[in-house]
Amino acid sequence: MSIRAVFFDVGETLVAEERYWRVVAAAAGLPPHVVWAALGTTIARGEEHSELWRHLGVEHPSGAWDSVVYSTDDLYPDAVECLRQLRSVGRVVGIAGNQTRALEDWARSAELPVDVVTGSASLGVRKPDRAFFDSLVDIVGFRPSEVAYVGDRADNDVRPALAAGLVAFHVRRGPWGMLQATPEGAIALESLAELPGALASTG
Repeated sequence: MSIRAVFFDVGETLVAEERYWRVVAAAAGLPPHVVWAALGTTIARGEEHSELWRHLGVEHPSGAWDSVVYSTDDLYPDAVECLRQLRSVGRVVGIAGNQTRALEDWARSAELPVDVVTGSASLGVRKPDRAFFDSLVDIVGFRPSEVAYVGDRADNDVRPALAAGLVAFHVRRGPWGMLQATPEGAIALESLAELPGALASTG
């Protein structure tokens, strides 16, 4: 069965988050490499990334955490072209991550070549909850097997998408993408430039 719709995670899938983490580290009064080291610890332990502040013994910089908004300059070089190619062959293309409403608004205002922008703020549910992925299927009105989800995190993106019956692609970049193995049943990508061809091969 062919894939008719493709949804993308945001952080480290479409957007490189290095600038984001630098801003948050500065707000916490810490060098970025210290925060990145603690982030690696949370990934290795299977914890949510907000746990890194507990490991460091510092207060969660919630104001900075919630206020950072991406820029189009933060997009990975392969992101826009991939979105454009998928739309050009008639696939419904969407963005859906665990994002604040401000980040959802940014995705809409960036005029990216997508048909749907949604996420946890709009849906009222966060990944890895299955209801998040079920909601994406409901939005496009296709069968789960006709919908793909593309993300960097095996735990938050890939496994729950597979469990909901979607086709899952694991982008191996960013801290989670590089440190977490691609789950069985998912398709590994080294970049989004590989996605159009991988989708074509799935039928």
